[in-house]
Amino acid sequence: MPASPAAPRFGEAVIVWARIAALSFGGPAGQIAVMHRILVEEKRWLGERRFLHALNYCMLLPGPEAQQLAIYIGWLMHRTLGGLVAGLLFILPGFVAIIGLSIVYMLLGDSGPVAALFFGLKAAVLVVVAQAVIRLGGRILHRRALLAIAAAAFVGLFVLGAPFPLIILLAGLIGFFGGRAGLEAFAPKAAHGPSGTGVAEEDTVLGEGTPAHTRPDLAWALRIAGVVLVLWLGPVLALGLSLGWDNVFTQIAVFFSKMAVVTFGGAYAVLAYVAQEAVQTFGWLAPGEMLDGLGMAETTPGPLIMVTQFVGFMGAARGASGLDPLWAGVLGGVLTTWVTFAPCFLWIFLGAPFVERLRGARALNAALQAITAAVVGVILNLAIWFGMHVLFTEVRAVSLAGLTIDLPVLGSVDTPSLLLTLAAAVAAFGFKVGVIPLMLGCALAGLALHGAGLLV
Repeated sequence: MPASPAAPRFGEAVIVWARIAALSFGGPAGQIAVMHRILVEEKRWLGERRFLHALNYCMLLPGPEAQQLAIYIGWLMHRTLGGLVAGLLFILPGFVAIIGLSIVYMLLGDSGPVAALFFGLKAAVLVVVAQAVIRLGGRILHRRALLAIAAAAFVGLFVLGAPFPLIILLAGLIGFFGGRAGLEAFAPKAAHGPSGTGVAEEDTVLGEGTPAHTRPDLAWALRIAGVVLVLWLGPVLALGLSLGWDNVFTQIAVFFSKMAVVTFGGAYAVLAYVAQEAVQTFGWLAPGEMLDGLGMAETTPGPLIMVTQFVGFMGAARGASGLDPLWAGVLGGVLTTWVTFAPCFLWIFLGAPFVERLRGARALNAALQAITAAVVGVILNLAIWFGMHVLFTEVRAVSLAGLTIDLPVLGSVDTPSLLLTLAAAVAAFGFKVGVIPLMLGCALAGLALHGAGLLV
C-alpha cells in the first residue's frame, strides 16, 4: 500500500490550481478529467469516492459544475481561502482571454481576415453543439420517460417559445415526484464522471475522515452566505438605484444574476436562454455574433459559460451612453463575469458542509436526471437555432397552426458555410478530430476562403 502523500502547503496548492486553470480547455468533461488526473491520480489529495461525491453535488447546482468542483476541493483542502483561490484561478485565464478577444472583435471584427476567422469558427461551433446533443442524449435518454421529457423540452422552446427557467423547473418537479414515488423510469443511475484508477481514500491527503472545518456549522454558513450575497447582489442594487433599472449596466447585472440561478445542465443548455434574451429581447448582439462568442469560449481555457462575458461586453459597448464604447464594453464584461460566478461560491460555501445529507437522496437524484434529460432537448433547440443562422442568410417568422415559428428561407442557403460545416462534421464524427484542432482548422479554412475571394 503506498504511503499517504503529505498535505500540500497553501503556496503549493496555488501552483497546482494555476496549472489546472491553464489546462482547462474542452468544456466541463475535459476540465473535470484534468482535475481528476491531477488531484486524484497524481497528487492524491482525495480519493475516487470523495471526488465523485463532490462532483454529484456540483451537478445538482446551477452554474458551471467544473468551476464549482474546483471551489469545493479547494475548500476541502484549505478552507474558505482555498475555495476562493481555486475558483478564481479557474476562471482567470478565460476572463483575460475573452476580454482581449472581445476588444479585438469590436475594433477589427468587420475587417476581412478577422471576419473570415470567425466565419470558420461558426461552422466548427455548430458541429460541436451537435456533438453535445448526441453525446449527452446517448448517455441520458435510456428510458422512454426521459426521452419524452427531452422531446417536450424541445417542443416547449422551439415551438411554444416557453421560458428556459420554466422548462427546467417543470422537468425538475417531474423527476422529483417521480423519484419520490419510486417509479422505475426515474431509478437512480451510477454517477457519471471520469473513470480513474480507483485511488482509495486511505491513500490520500484527506484520508477517510471528515476535516473539522467541513462539519456543518449553521452560524458560519449563514455568515458566509450573508457576505457573498452582499458581494453578489450589492452591486446590482447599487446600479439599479443610481443608474435606473432601464440602464444597460443594470439590465446586464439583473439578467445575468437571474441566469446564474437557473443555469442547470451546463453551458450549452443555458446558451439557448442567453441567446433568446440577449438577441431577441435586449438586442445586444446578432445571432451570428453569439456564435462568434461561443467560438471564443471554445478555444480559450475556462468554463464555456465565459461566453456570457462577451455578451455583456457587446451589450454595454453598444448600449451605454456617455462612455467610450471600448471602456463601457470592458466594464460590461467585468460586471457580467462578477454576477455570473459570484453565486458559485455561495452554493459551495453554504451547502458543502451539509452535502453528506444528500447521499442516496433518490428524489433529488431523480430531479437532476430529469433536468439533464430536458437539457438534451434544450441543446437540440440551440443546435437548430444556430444552424438556421449559420447555414442560411435569412430567417423568417412563419405562422403554423396558430403558432409563430422561426424558419429559414430555403433559397438563402449560404453555400460556403454549408460546405465548411459538412467538412467539419466529417472531421469530428468520422475522424474523431478534437475540439481545439477542429476550431483551428475551420478558422484557417475561413481565411483560405477569404483569400480565394469566396466570402462576401
